[in-house]
Amino acid sequence: MTELSVDPEFAAFLAAQQAGTEASAEVVLPAVGDVEGRREAFKALLGTGDEPFDETEVTITDHEIPLEGGQSIRGRLFTPVDRRSDAFGVYTHGGGMILGTIEQYTPIIAGYAAAAGVPLFAPDYRLAPEHPHPTPSEDSYAGLVWAWEHLDELGGGDRDRFFVIGDSAGGNLAAGLALMARDRRGPKLAKQILIYPMLDDRTVVTDPAIAAFLTWRFEDNITGWQALLGDGAGALEPVSPYAVPGRAADLAGLPEAFIDVGTLDIFRDEDIDYAKRLLRSGVQVELCVYPGVPHAWELLAPDTELAKVARANRVRAIRAV
Repeated sequence: MTELSVDPEFAAFLAAQQAGTEASAEVVLPAVGDVEGRREAFKALLGTGDEPFDETEVTITDHEIPLEGGQSIRGRLFTPVDRRSDAFGVYTHGGGMILGTIEQYTPIIAGYAAAAGVPLFAPDYRLAPEHPHPTPSEDSYAGLVWAWEHLDELGGGDRDRFFVIGDSAGGNLAAGLALMARDRRGPKLAKQILIYPMLDDRTVVTDPAIAAFLTWRFEDNITGWQALLGDGAGALEPVSPYAVPGRAADLAGLPEAFIDVGTLDIFRDEDIDYAKRLLRSGVQVELCVYPGVPHAWELLAPDTELAKVARANRVRAIRAV
């Protein structure tokens, strides 16, 4: 019987990382429920968001998105200097529903906009647990509708090529936006691009086959879902599919999908299952499963060959809208 193994290049990265920490104090991982500890650790991966950003390839502008009750959130537009398409995307960033800022994600979103030559608009949705469901979903939907209605103001584009894209928890929100737009007869979406999306709150039991390789652990997942859903996380009772797309009963009538995930990612099975269910519902799907890598491996080890392949596939998926 064969066992799952790590991509050789990523294994070398892990070995170098472990060698660098052997002489230092033992790393203490945040316990279940420790949101602030995870937010601090996240800065080691993406920085604080205060770092300067070079706008030679992408121009950045911020916009105000009004919400019900007189509140508002920010939306950040990433316009490539070399625009090569009339497509337009709304990007929801990752972070397990509890982490991440637009500033921290600016280099990532800008990178996709520049490489694809397609503008991307990112709503700065509010995070759990301070703002549990439905706030992240409704904030993101407000950003989607606002971008659709103000497309000319944002530089224009073809509404037949209007799409959503997101990574991890942002992949959850992007999938939820596709469901919300369908059910509310909102913006007509051409595509949903879901990068290792966090889709199902019932993924909470450790899989020993991949436990040693995880970058987003089951403890992290439990923390994120509990922050978003409270006592409803993982419960048998029905949960809103806009918060948990993996529980959606009806996937018919959704836009075509691009989904990717690694074989050592705790979201692997739920992502593959979602792709299969979309296909059975008559939705066209491209599914990329990368061998031997965990969640967000391409951010940790961007120079590996598999990271380059994954980024190229995502850029191709954007350009194909």
